Amino acid sequence: MTWDQIREIDAVDFSLIGHHSHSHEYLIEETEENFILDIETANKIFKQELNYIPSLFSYPFGEYSKFMRDYISQNFEYAFGQHSGVIDLNKNKFELPRFPINEKYGELKRFKSIINYYPLEYKSLSPNEKQLSINDNPPNFKVEFFKEQKNLSNITCYSNEGDQWDKSKTNLSNQILTIEFREPFKPRRGRINCSLNDNGKWRWFGVQFPIKKN
Repeated sequence: MTWDQIREIDAVDFSLIGHHSHSHEYLIEETEENFILDIETANKIFKQELNYIPSLFSYPFGEYSKFMRDYISQNFEYAFGQHSGVIDLNKNKFELPRFPINEKYGELKRFKSIINYYPLEYKSLSPNEKQLSINDNPPNFKVEFFKEQKNLSNITCYSNEGDQWDKSKTNLSNQILTIEFREPFKPRRGRINCSLNDNGKWRWFGVQFPIKKN
């Protein structure tokens, strides 16, 4: 897109321009200094072309570390990852989920399905650091749900540790869900998707873990 086209979209009341970095590269592999420089470079261009810096941020490839998230939280209002799920008031506003709707994920049947999903709300999720290293892969994964959430025995999770999607071995006790992973996640990403049939309402949340190569 040209900047004239972007300005045309920006002029429409129901549209918002978002920030997606300058290089659109795997910034999670860069140093902290280079990450900040990349964002500041984009900021200068936005300021020059649109006369403002967008308040919405989307992490390139949906990947972020705690450092990246903390930096973004101090400079933007909201940020989106690339883990699937439905937004609710309890989600971290700098780790917002989104369902991909493109290429093989863009079929109309799937679109009709996901717009009818409900959020699977939780009180807390760990680990707080989503970027995994050799020392914490697989992670000590734990989700604490609210006491108000019913039918938790119906929850089903799938994960791709070992680069193989399969049903996760879950344990549920006192509203707390843990997963016993089969083996470590392989680069480049680890993913967990959990769904729950809650009296006919399908609830969903997902998590993505970028994996350090070394």
